[in-house]
Amino acid sequence: MTNIDNEKILVQDGDTVIELTGEKKAAFLADRELWANQELERKTQAEAKATAKAALLTQLGITAEQAKLLLS
Repeated sequence: MTNIDNEKILVQDGDTVIELTGEKKAAFLADRELWANQELERKTQAEAKATAKAALLTQLGITAEQAKLLLS
């Protein structure tokens, strides 16, 4: 497991590579955590939607292909 406090974060600005420190590093780490949480939320919602669709199809006793035909 990596210790975040000791994690070296390098960003490239054109041809220059800069190490983030202090407030910029803290902001980058906060953004990275936010992005990870947002991605997890998107995946969770997609899985919930797929589960709900599958449950509805089962309840109706039809396949996904049959549902597409009904909706077309």
